[in-house]
Amino acid sequence: MMIGMPQSEEKLAEFYMTKFEKAKTIRQSFEDTFDDCYEFAMPMRETFKSKTVGERKDEKIFDETAVVGVQEFASRLQQGLVPNFARWADFTAGSEVPKEERDEINNELDEVTEYVFEILQNSNFSQEVHESFMDLAIGTGILHVSEGDAINPVSFSAIPLPHVVLDVGPDDKIDHVYRERSVRYSELPILFPDAVFDGELANAMQSNPDVKTKVLEVVCKNYNKPNEDAFFCVIIETAHKKVLKTEDLSGNGANPYICFRWSKCSGEVYGRGPLMNALSAIKTTNLTVQYILENAAMSIAGIYQMDDDGVINPDTINLVPGTVIPKAPNSMGLQPIRQAGSMDFGNFILSDMRNNIKKALYNDMLGNPDRTPASATEIAERMADLSRRIGSAFGRLQAEMVQPVLQRVVYILKKQGRIELPTLNGRQVKVRSVSPLAQSQSNADITAIARWLELIQARFGPEITNLLINAEETAAHLAKKFGVPDVLIRDIAERKQLVEMAQRMAQQTMQQSMQQPQMQEGIPNEQAN
Repeated sequence: MMIGMPQSEEKLAEFYMTKFEKAKTIRQSFEDTFDDCYEFAMPMRETFKSKTVGERKDEKIFDETAVVGVQEFASRLQQGLVPNFARWADFTAGSEVPKEERDEINNELDEVTEYVFEILQNSNFSQEVHESFMDLAIGTGILHVSEGDAINPVSFSAIPLPHVVLDVGPDDKIDHVYRERSVRYSELPILFPDAVFDGELANAMQSNPDVKTKVLEVVCKNYNKPNEDAFFCVIIETAHKKVLKTEDLSGNGANPYICFRWSKCSGEVYGRGPLMNALSAIKTTNLTVQYILENAAMSIAGIYQMDDDGVINPDTINLVPGTVIPKAPNSMGLQPIRQAGSMDFGNFILSDMRNNIKKALYNDMLGNPDRTPASATEIAERMADLSRRIGSAFGRLQAEMVQPVLQRVVYILKKQGRIELPTLNGRQVKVRSVSPLAQSQSNADITAIARWLELIQARFGPEITNLLINAEETAAHLAKKFGVPDVLIRDIAERKQLVEMAQRMAQQTMQQSMQQPQMQEGIPNEQAN
């Protein structure tokens, strides 16, 4: 337990329940906007107002551009940042490791990387991260990473934003995660086998086992350990203010909640995503299509007028082919009303608004990300376009999502005794992204190096180029930029051995070439003797 926290269980429960309510009040200012995004772009997902399971909530959707666009946004981002069945990051030796030892360590880390990604590919990571990327379109995605079973050591779960309340610390980083769940009283001993159930809570569990109660889980940063990645976890049954579990979490990757934001305004806790930027266009498009459909219905069915002669009952008229409508002699009967105009202008509005929505969700780029690309060039062009447009968001996602996911997975695998790895993202071991988006950003450096080499070669010739450029280091540097695995590159010792071997062979060849003329000069002398 952190220093300064209440010592009694009841006081501790009250302390965090009060902090939870304050943080929840801050979230309420965002909820209306979030609900609008859910209503018009993700109608099947749980909102802050509606939590009915199985409820149909797409009756107000008249245009599916945003609904489809969010799916494509999540797929495109997943393909560029954490693609399925691919290595999108490497563990490499950090700056603290001596240069002469890095090649050997990198080879060992390459094996660890292969094992970690084998675990990821066999887990439910790809499914859950896609769900969290859909929430990221609104602004904030949340992943819960926990220990799995013997077959799948790591388990992922995308937590809907309505289930979580966030708060930030003095460094403007998320330092409190509150998750409130409803569970049955009978499930409490299963979920928390080490908890002590007594008093009024024990009576409620015995008398109403199928009744649900609220459980609040809090994971917060432990500022009593400023030089460590330390967290404090407390789980509370709120109805009876009963602390079910407390736990100190320490180590890089100890926090089970990974919260990542698309962009953030200063002073705000929650992120702002591309869907929020496109919300006005989405509402306009939806309303326009609604009007067009209503106008189309009037054009098909028509609008009629009639004399109230007591013969024609409009409530019993069904305007279908073959209908016979009785009328009184000399009566006008049903007369169609000519419409004032058409809704052709709606198509112009739709075209612009739909394009704006696609731009906001980055769906107006090259090709379809779900089909097999025509060539590697098309992939590179698509990723380069995406990288240029989400440059700032890419950096935030690297820091708040990519690295924490790997840190958490390594933390769990080390805890289970499956791997041995020094501190991640430090001076000993660092995470290097090799995803398609990261590669597209490295292409600028590769292009600059290639242009420089061409300029030196053309201006000064091969002799000066060979004197100036360290060919070994240049090739190794370009290999890293291209994301080539370290196991495919010879280490320093092997390269040194090959150089020495080549030098010896060159010396032997030179000696043999010098001895041949001498031997040829000695042959006539021997023949003369």
